[in-house]
Amino acid sequence: MELLFPTVLIGIAFICILVFLYYVPFLLWISAKVSGVHISLLQLFLMRIRNVPPYIIVRALIEAHKAGLKQLTRDELEAHYLAGGHVEMVVHALVSASKAKIDLTFQMATAIDLAGRDVFEAVQMSVNPKVIDTPPVAAVAKDGIQLIAKARVTVRANIEQLVGGAGEETILARVGEGIVSSIGSSANHKAVLENPDSISKLVLSKGLDSGTAFEILSIDIADIDIGKNIGAVLQMDQAQADKNIAQAKAEERRAMAVALEQEMKAKAQEARAKVIEAEAEVPKAMAEAFRNGNLGIMDYYKMKNIEADTSMREAIAKPSTPSRPIKSE
Repeated sequence: MELLFPTVLIGIAFICILVFLYYVPFLLWISAKVSGVHISLLQLFLMRIRNVPPYIIVRALIEAHKAGLKQLTRDELEAHYLAGGHVEMVVHALVSASKAKIDLTFQMATAIDLAGRDVFEAVQMSVNPKVIDTPPVAAVAKDGIQLIAKARVTVRANIEQLVGGAGEETILARVGEGIVSSIGSSANHKAVLENPDSISKLVLSKGLDSGTAFEILSIDIADIDIGKNIGAVLQMDQAQADKNIAQAKAEERRAMAVALEQEMKAKAQEARAKVIEAEAEVPKAMAEAFRNGNLGIMDYYKMKNIEADTSMREAIAKPSTPSRPIKSE
């Protein structure tokens, strides 16, 4: 027991020292003092209480102090961290902007960072412009030939428009729209192939970067390919459509003619049925005439002779089929 008690005391003392060094980062305070940053141990302790990592704030203050940024304060950095911002990225951006002679204030940098944009990357893009490749843009000249163009857009970040400004997608959409408009207004595709820089000049003159987070420096046509003959394709489609319409109308007329023919046949059959029905009434009428004494035997024979004579004349009037000559053996 006598040996266990000092060991427990040593363990408790060690834990207390670790807790003290955690809440009162003495070594970090010494590093700040050596770097020329004035901050007290009490302020570091209060940072721990406020759940603000002292290491991030002190390192940012040291970097700003060494870069000559005297306007940054501990309270501003803490407030930005508690607001969900990236303190280190903001300080990096401020230092880069200061070295590149770019007017960037702490308030603007924090606003850009809280807006979800990478403020350090934006400053770098202001110094070193970025090249954006557009996807293939297809457009049709007035002569009906399709052209497929690819462009390279060189942009630089517009620090003042980063908050609320449109992104790269808007730039690409506007450039594509300008390329389509420029090619579509050309008289023929050969003029575009001979002077591709005319597309760049026309698109660049439209001020496509207004309201965006970028400033367009140049638009260069990287490649132009000839696509389909859209005019010929449209004419072929129109001819096929006209052909289908004509066939449909012809089929409609044929169907109407067939229906009319069927109707006429039906009427003819109806007429023949009426004639047969009328002929069937003739013997009845003759029998009735015999009974009433209006028709005699001689009259009946005369009528039969007339019918036989008529049948003979019809047979004579019909063309006869020539008989085949009999070959003799």
